[in-house]
Amino acid sequence: MEIQTASSSAAMNNDPKRLHKCRNICFATMGGLIFIIILIVILAFTVFKPKNPVITVDSVTLSDLKFYLDTTKFQVLFNFSLDVDLTIKNSNKVGFKYADSAAELNYRGLKVGEVPIPAGKISADKTAPMNLTVTVMADRFISDSNFFADVSGGELPLETFCEISGKVNILNLFKFHVVSTTSCDIIVFLSNSSAGDQNCNYKYKV
Repeated sequence: MEIQTASSSAAMNNDPKRLHKCRNICFATMGGLIFIIILIVILAFTVFKPKNPVITVDSVTLSDLKFYLDTTKFQVLFNFSLDVDLTIKNSNKVGFKYADSAAELNYRGLKVGEVPIPAGKISADKTAPMNLTVTVMADRFISDSNFFADVSGGELPLETFCEISGKVNILNLFKFHVVSTTSCDIIVFLSNSSAGDQNCNYKYKV
């Protein structure tokens, strides 16, 4: 009886039809896995292709301007805040996580103000508004040799700068680092405590 069982088992293992069927199943499984991998890669670089977040400065408003120039004593009392309304648009089909950052206020290349932007996340195809108030470091203005000439002319050339960097995680398989920067040139008019039109430049990097 044992000899017959062993013979039957050997016959099944040597059955060409059975072996052919097993090979077909293996090939089909491997083909399916390869197809899924190729499909994931295609989706990652087409539909889910990483896009840079877009930072748009919507408005810049001057507030709490305190300015007094004493020409006899060559002294200046100067202080103000700048309210910056901006939006960050995530055009990706997945969420975008960004790290701690900051918005800067520059005067002739010198940083004269800064406000932190805490880390966060923006959902897919969503836009996040931000309202920032930049307090000016008045002493840094005065240290620039051009300051008194600009004050006498009644105009201060300023630049706002903001950089957001983070990661886009696609299908939990591909992680891309993206960076978006925005810089805007504005003029502050001391006579009526207002900010003029802004000229902005946008840069993106993946």
